[in-house]
Amino acid sequence: MRIRIVDAFTDRPFAGNPAGVVVLDGDEFPAEEWMQQVAAEVHQAETAFVRRLPEGSEADWALRWFTPAVEVALCGHATLATTHVLHRAGLISGRAGYRTLSGVLTAAVGDGGLITLDFPTAPLRPIDADPELVAALGVDSRTVLHTGPNTDDLLFEVADEKAVRALDPDLRTVARLTRRGVIVTAAAEDPASGYDFVSRFFAPAVGVDEDPVTGSAHTALTPFWAGKLGRTDLTGYQASPRGGLVRVSLHGDRTHLSGHAVTTIDGDLLP
Repeated sequence: MRIRIVDAFTDRPFAGNPAGVVVLDGDEFPAEEWMQQVAAEVHQAETAFVRRLPEGSEADWALRWFTPAVEVALCGHATLATTHVLHRAGLISGRAGYRTLSGVLTAAVGDGGLITLDFPTAPLRPIDADPELVAALGVDSRTVLHTGPNTDDLLFEVADEKAVRALDPDLRTVARLTRRGVIVTAAAEDPASGYDFVSRFFAPAVGVDEDPVTGSAHTALTPFWAGKLGRTDLTGYQASPRGGLVRVSLHGDRTHLSGHAVTTIDGDLLP
């Protein structure tokens, strides 16, 4: 069985967010225990497992995502990585539909290999953050929002980009007080930087201390910053050590996320 490691939301190797991708044969997924063991062995933020659906199904492929610790309901970078793999293998042409735990998601491959994902927009609502969580993050937050059932994250807006980049949270406490993760964001400091807002994402509760570039978090960041900046087409920069750009576009209850991907490892997964 073939497995690839793909760097997503980047056009160069060893940047962006790496994901494992396993294209499966057959009509059923393997045992969940086995897929979780593979994801733990690969030890990237997510490993995607994808299989073709019968003709006439609501989508072309069935897709599932696993962190090293748990299965998750929505993952952007591993969906982008999967689309990159299927396109390079000649298994899709310009567009693919995926049946997932978050409904049917689509991906389109454009000029130069740019991949655009069509994801549900996160339904943001204000929430009172646990003071212990605020202390663990070390933030002085202006706004705290919950991102809805698909992602179940908390979004914190802080004063400036420097505060986002300087974060050094107490991850053990963050893991205890969250169900998936925490997004911390601020407006871009330099208008000429090439991005409109900056973010970081911490999800130790699901086995990912800091995710390098989080597509699903941008389903919340997009409506948040579109409302504040008065524009629906934006670019976000996730300021992890690897870093990555996500081009986003708000379309009501759908958010489009665009980026490139690069395969770095292509090998055999032994039984």
